[in-house]
Amino acid sequence: MDTDALIDLYDTLLLDLDGVVYLGRDAVPGAPEALRRAAERGVRLAYVTNNASRTPGAIAQHLSALGAPAIPDDVVTSAQAAARLVAERVAPGAAVLVVGGMGLRTALRAHGLRPVSTALDSPVAVVQGIAPDLSYGLLAEGTLAVREGALFVAANADSTMPTGRGEFPGNGAMVRVIATATGVEPIVAGKPEPPLHRESMLRTGSRRPLVVGDRLDTDIEGATNAGVDSLLVLTGVANALDVLTAAPRHRPTYVADDLSALHRPYPEVRRVRDGWTCDGWTARWQEGALTLEGGGEPLDGLRAASAATWEAAGEGRADEDAVKAALDSAFSPAG
Repeated sequence: MDTDALIDLYDTLLLDLDGVVYLGRDAVPGAPEALRRAAERGVRLAYVTNNASRTPGAIAQHLSALGAPAIPDDVVTSAQAAARLVAERVAPGAAVLVVGGMGLRTALRAHGLRPVSTALDSPVAVVQGIAPDLSYGLLAEGTLAVREGALFVAANADSTMPTGRGEFPGNGAMVRVIATATGVEPIVAGKPEPPLHRESMLRTGSRRPLVVGDRLDTDIEGATNAGVDSLLVLTGVANALDVLTAAPRHRPTYVADDLSALHRPYPEVRRVRDGWTCDGWTARWQEGALTLEGGGEPLDGLRAASAATWEAAGEGRADEDAVKAALDSAFSPAG
């Protein structure tokens, strides 16, 4: 067993699901195998998802069917974080209007709350999460309840979610219906906000976690907010151009093609006199633009380019036009 693999630095993987482990119903190629190997090394796996539509049991069953090791207790959802957030603010047994699916209802019941479907039940809170059959009727009931003073909580604010057919509207897009109609912004439980990572830490007790995700604005920012390391995999939403132009809070500790990178040493990115190098590539920031020279694995070029670009951008963001030419000449910007 290689003892200098990236995974050996951590005791727990806090794994996003959509775009990391699976796309729609199908596994990301190689992901289940990488996760089995991680579990065999004694690393705790926690599946941390912003998707609130399904129960932990249903998610664990899906993961197991794909060949990934999972039981319901390994799954931490934004529905669970939202339910805890509501339970800490309302009386036990209170009515909560659910604008979403079974995942939210199950999580609320686990905290002793009573899920309802109409504003006529005088709910003290409205909780919204993505669901494939989300109806105008439920959105209307949620709007009425929020207008009447109910606490408004969103399981997550993802504008899109990756699927095997492309990016579909996410809960963040659907939340805008109630927010626009009422003028009330929801409290967000999911990544990148603290409640979901708090739920994950409470559940796992991890001391050296690594957040693994495919989105800069949820997974990676969430890790930054929690003060822990992060790995961005390019199997979902984010691409190479997104990485180079990332704001400081969106910059991952590591970047990899997929989860197989967990079981290899992470290539060293070194500062040299006039730039940054990584396994055959040298990146420099010259006259306001990125230059990238060398050869080898394209991803190593991205790693060197990221270091050079982030150094030049500092607390700001690099302009796309300043990095595109170097990307196009070296490798595909789609990662």
